[in-house]
Amino acid sequence: MNRIFARILSFVILISSIGANSQSMVSDHWSRDKLLARAQHLRELAAQGDGSASETLDKYPRHYTMLAFRNKSGGGELHQNFADFFNILDGHAILITGGEVADVKTTAPGEIRGSSVKGGSRQELRPGDEVHIPAGMPHQMLVPDGETVTYFVVKIQQSP
Repeated sequence: MNRIFARILSFVILISSIGANSQSMVSDHWSRDKLLARAQHLRELAAQGDGSASETLDKYPRHYTMLAFRNKSGGGELHQNFADFFNILDGHAILITGGEVADVKTTAPGEIRGSSVKGGSRQELRPGDEVHIPAGMPHQMLVPDGETVTYFVVKIQQSP
């Protein structure tokens, strides 16, 4: 009898937690126009700083979203625990993937930075392009002189 009661109680707790989670679930919608309007302040921050600015839009259990703007090239990066998914909203850039990060520095747990990426493949990025960069893959965003790039990023946590 106790075993049956325990199973029923477990089932009730499971069902009630599913109901609570489904009631608190919301979806997020970002139109291209809304993101570009929001990126205007990132342009201003980039102009005052090192040519790059980004902001986290929202965080979820195993991923988060960002908006990024560049008017200058970035250095090499490698995220050991996060894959990157880029959607190019505006502008033009060249993405180098693969190869190796030069002048390696660990800036945070699982986050590697460097002066550049040596070797690797080059890809032209234009509005509408989408790119997936697996966790552990070196990458670098190059922005040609006089150009800019605005992009939406989904950072997806991967098992190490």
